[in-house]
Amino acid sequence: MREFLLRFSTASLARSDASPSLLTAGILFLFSSHIVHADDVRRSLAGAGVVFSVGYTGDVFGNPTGGQKTGTHNAGLAEASVEIDFEKISNARGLTFFASGYQIHGTSISGENVGGIAAVSNVEAYRSTRLFEAWIEQSLVNDAVSIRVGQIAADAEFFVVEGGSNFINSTFGWTTITSDNIPVGGPIYPIATPGIRVAVEPDSGLKLMAGLWNGDPVGPCPEDRDPGQCNKYGLDFRLSDAPLAIMEAEFNTVGGTIVGLPGTVKIGAWHHFGDFDDLRYNAFGGSLGATSSTPLKHEGNHGVYAVIDQTIYRVPGDDKRNITVFARAAASPSDRNVVNRYVEGGIVVTGPIASRPQDVFGIAVAYSGISDQAAAFDGDQGLSVSRSHEIVLEANYAAELIPGLTIQPDFQYFWNPGGRVPDDLGNNKLKDAAVFGLRTVVSY
Repeated sequence: MREFLLRFSTASLARSDASPSLLTAGILFLFSSHIVHADDVRRSLAGAGVVFSVGYTGDVFGNPTGGQKTGTHNAGLAEASVEIDFEKISNARGLTFFASGYQIHGTSISGENVGGIAAVSNVEAYRSTRLFEAWIEQSLVNDAVSIRVGQIAADAEFFVVEGGSNFINSTFGWTTITSDNIPVGGPIYPIATPGIRVAVEPDSGLKLMAGLWNGDPVGPCPEDRDPGQCNKYGLDFRLSDAPLAIMEAEFNTVGGTIVGLPGTVKIGAWHHFGDFDDLRYNAFGGSLGATSSTPLKHEGNHGVYAVIDQTIYRVPGDDKRNITVFARAAASPSDRNVVNRYVEGGIVVTGPIASRPQDVFGIAVAYSGISDQAAAFDGDQGLSVSRSHEIVLEANYAAELIPGLTIQPDFQYFWNPGGRVPDDLGNNKLKDAAVFGLRTVVSY
């Protein structure tokens, strides 16, 4: 069962008439005196087969240097979900229902300030109230097989790297190479789409998954509108668009390359069955950069990827305190994809201080390579700056103040925001950007 997080922006606290310290104390009192008692109700419902979660996400980020302009932004996300186990309710063995919804608000530092391909915050999205996921799942053959049908998010299960969940930048979740190359990013936060997912686990060391979705969560959408405006409430349930398929194999090892420590390796591929524009040539083989004609069309689009998660150290006698490393790599065709190569890697230290076993420190870097065809298009246009790549570094420390309450200072640095796009004058690339932020997390 997924856990939803309740997060409060420190910027919101600062705007209050009360001092931030008093408000922080009030929040701590609320959790210690009231919300904790709700666990009794929650446990009773869970025993009856109903698990609910609610939460609020708030981030504050600012870039004092670089990007398109400098400034500070807040992004907020209210969440609610329910999961129903019908085996406990009606003896329908292995049958589960899940639904979740969002209320998204705030502004985007990525779109308005930094101008990067990767989003600074993984909760940034169009301001809206919407349904996200709504599906039923049936487990079979002693839970070795499961079939999920409904409105499903691909980024909940596919191309996931466990270490990436400790980071706030969006690319450490659903990478730039998939979010940029699949229409509207694919069935991901905050817009899922109807689909089916089948998972098979023949033994503890192997898991095979395949998913098929409607390949466009919003359909035709004017260029001057955000995709969130074209499927405003998440209730379109589109079924008529070209499909998207993803397949993945996951191998879990006891030791991997480090004897006695767990590791995971995943390999996967995706294919979209729609038509995609060529980035450089028109339908007659001429240059798009020199003319404004119709682009050459390609049938379908695809990509391959690999994921590695590996524990490299555990504190003797305390398995929860450990060091893990992770890496992902992906590639797609150059002629129809702006980002055609992607590599990331990072390290996560859980319990770096003996007296604070729940704290987590992480540092990671991601490289998004701009395709040769996209760069050549810039040259055909006569631009003095051509796109090449974007690199993002993120470092943060999640400190648990009390069980369920965590603050997470965060630093990010963007080299070549947007892949080395020109500034407003068109003569120089955007300046490298430094971004500072804070996420406060209350888990319930």
